Amino acid sequence: MSLRDPLPIKPFTRPVREIGVLVPGSKSITNRALLLAALCDGPVTLTGALFSDDTRIMAEALRRLGIPVTENEAEKTIHVEGQDGKVPAEHAELFVGNAGTAARFLTALCAAAPRGVFKIDGVPQMRKRPMKGLIDTLRAQGAKITCTGEEGFFPITIEAHGLKGGEVTIDASESSQMLSALLMVAPLAAKDLEVTLTGALRWPFVQMTANLRTAFGQPRIVTNGQPNFTVKFGCTYKLPKKIYPIEPDATAASYFLALPLVTAGSLELLGLKIDLVGLSNDNRLQGDTRFANVLQDIGLMLVESNAGFSINTSFTADSHRSGGVWNFTTFSDTFLTLAAISPLLEGTTKITGIAHTRKQETDRVAGMVKELRKLGQGVDEHADQDGLTVTPNLDELRKRAAHGMIEIETYDDHRFAMSFAILGCHDLLKNGQPWLSIKNPACCAKTFPNFFDVLEQVWKDSHQK
Repeated sequence: MSLRDPLPIKPFTRPVREIGVLVPGSKSITNRALLLAALCDGPVTLTGALFSDDTRIMAEALRRLGIPVTENEAEKTIHVEGQDGKVPAEHAELFVGNAGTAARFLTALCAAAPRGVFKIDGVPQMRKRPMKGLIDTLRAQGAKITCTGEEGFFPITIEAHGLKGGEVTIDASESSQMLSALLMVAPLAAKDLEVTLTGALRWPFVQMTANLRTAFGQPRIVTNGQPNFTVKFGCTYKLPKKIYPIEPDATAASYFLALPLVTAGSLELLGLKIDLVGLSNDNRLQGDTRFANVLQDIGLMLVESNAGFSINTSFTADSHRSGGVWNFTTFSDTFLTLAAISPLLEGTTKITGIAHTRKQETDRVAGMVKELRKLGQGVDEHADQDGLTVTPNLDELRKRAAHGMIEIETYDDHRFAMSFAILGCHDLLKNGQPWLSIKNPACCAKTFPNFFDVLEQVWKDSHQK
């Protein structure tokens, strides 16, 4: 569907109906599984895979490295001819756009090749995203990596000589993807990697990587949250059933989990696995499911259904939406969802643990502060750069909306587009008229290409007589 730009968001004049919503496959799992499948000892088919800009970038890069990848978007499957840890191409130029997972994972894969020269670059924003911790570690492991622009950033040229193994130190404080990249290529090293971590680290996505490695035949990594651990070399990646199912994306689900808070009513998120009791996610791949607890704190009712493979969400129009204090360190991709709907909450909303999001697709903290102030909200950007506090002012928001459409800047960041679209579903003016519009709505193609199609269908289903 071609989208207007800017795109007005139609408010819900009726509570969202209890209908099933299936969000796309996880970007984080799909791109990790693509790399692990490429390293396998034979063919692997990924089912329920995400088809988005980021995953297409990853698949195309693997093809350029000589690894056959066949995509069937209609069936949501990706077939990968695993090369048993080998990188067939000895020369390749790879373009990673603004895909952080692809950038870090492919850098590690190319460096782990026994030989070859590989050039990797992305869009201008990718050239600002942190790479230094991974580059330094791979250099210490034997790769010759030249930063042809600013040191520690893309573009880079890699002259590969394999990984020597042994003691290795990595600073993945700016992005846990750097440690995940190292863990996935570690079996290709000449001997065990004795890993030492420096700096703080967000563990959930590293745990996702560790669990996926185990699913693909590697020994379990035991870290116990400690800064020193061993990763075995020489173990073949293999998937006995040759098929790996990709879970629905927990971050993408956050928008529809929050929709009943904004519109009242109920939705069912199909296929989403969340432990609602204590939220012990050790056996869950996606740490962003922790956002469900935040929504429960606010007032949303969540109930597991279908033997824990779906979540029913509900909220009544006469219920209270409570603000509060939350630390998003371990599930920071979802903080924008909360911040965007904070004008509707009662009391202040304090969000911490998000300093690292200043170096993602855009400076997400600064961008969120600017857009919320545009909506007339009181926003305190914390002096330590680690978060923000929102003091809601619904009367001022209505006043501004009554004077004309409020246009949200997305900074070419998909999460701004989707988060504020959910806020726009609230019937603020009580007349069903759009009051908020989203600039560059097509930026959602990065992780959720049909987001606005799904939202439109939910609106239609909810307004049927």
